[in-house]
Amino acid sequence: MPVSVLESTLFKDMFGTAAMRAVFDDAATVRRYVETEVALARVQGRLGVIPAEAARAIEARADAAALDMTLLREETEIVGYPILPLVHQLSRQCGPEGEYLHWGATTQDIMDTATVLQVREALELVDADLAALDAILDNLAREYRDTPMAGRTHLQHALPITFGYKAAIWLLMLRRHRERLAQLRPRVLIGQFGGAAGTLASLGEQGLTVHGALMDELGLGAAPVTWHVARDGLAETVQFLALVCGSLGKIAVDIMLMMTNELGEAFEPFVKGRGASSTMPQKRNPISCELMWAASKTVRQHAGLALDAMLQDFERATGPWHIEWSAVPEAFVLTAGSLRQARFMLGGLEVDTARMARNLDLSGGLIVAEAVMMGLAPHIGRQTAHDVVYDACREAATSRRRLADVLREDARVAQRLGADQIERLCDPAHYLGAAPRMVDRMRAHLNPGAA
Repeated sequence: MPVSVLESTLFKDMFGTAAMRAVFDDAATVRRYVETEVALARVQGRLGVIPAEAARAIEARADAAALDMTLLREETEIVGYPILPLVHQLSRQCGPEGEYLHWGATTQDIMDTATVLQVREALELVDADLAALDAILDNLAREYRDTPMAGRTHLQHALPITFGYKAAIWLLMLRRHRERLAQLRPRVLIGQFGGAAGTLASLGEQGLTVHGALMDELGLGAAPVTWHVARDGLAETVQFLALVCGSLGKIAVDIMLMMTNELGEAFEPFVKGRGASSTMPQKRNPISCELMWAASKTVRQHAGLALDAMLQDFERATGPWHIEWSAVPEAFVLTAGSLRQARFMLGGLEVDTARMARNLDLSGGLIVAEAVMMGLAPHIGRQTAHDVVYDACREAATSRRRLADVLREDARVAQRLGADQIERLCDPAHYLGAAPRMVDRMRAHLNPGAA
């Protein structure tokens, strides 16, 4: 019975995706081990390091699907690592030519390279999800470019913004993550082949040649020196995933708050029964947002684990490497789950523009007190204008009257500003600043095809 939500029959598709699990499950992991062993034999046969006939036999006979997984598990528990038991089984599959398997390699070479191959495949899934989310957020920013709503700081009304501006801020984060992903690939997608202590001593003068040929064969980059204990590449990958989940968590917090009955400005897509309560029929809980929020917290912990895994002793570590075995795949699965929830939630987001307008007017114009202050400042000075408008705001809030009505009754204001000017200054739709133009700039940034 699974003890993790990532493998639970009940929860696994809420917190992850089948596609990402398939990248890191046991069958995929063993396939990547075998792929690396076969590629090594292939290039060594081509270079004359091992007999060409042996390389051909290994390529033809090594079969990950035919491995005895029960035996592999039992022997892995004894050895502590799966590669020696794996090589034993593969050697038997390949017959006498199997003696040339794993030539000059060490366990960590095979496991690290397999992990990098999995990371490459996993990053492609993340990249596709980010691209899809980019399109969704770009569309939200475009559609609601000019839709006024209350901007909030410290959970209080601050100044008017537009919902498109809010979506553009989310889009900014997503596009920076796409840029980060492109930048980290060359640093992370680097294979491992160094032998026992990383020096390739067992291959003599051919060591570096085999190293380069193996990486070419697998389509991976080649580091100038072995990185057995230099784990920053994988650590960077998990930090990247934590950043993605952090941004998705921020979006989730915004939508969760906007879904409250008191605000009612935006909602997750309606699906009958989704977010329902067992006792309260009226409930419509923000399920996708809650899962995105949880992922942001959990992947953050994996990011810390990946940093801990960097603290490795000498040329081969005594244990920190093992931390990556859970931190890397789990972070990817959780990130995939959060991205899936975000695509569903934002792709079908229900936006109540009428409620946004009502909430914007909730304070009776207090939200544009800054606009009044700046309109009055040229006549009486900024600080004096601030104090005058501050007094008017206190009176409007206490008496629950419109700010414009209070201002018209204040001689210090009425002597300088006409009634129409006061009304215009107190209209939130006239104090959006550069928000709509920022939406345009964001949509054009890294997306030259945007309108």
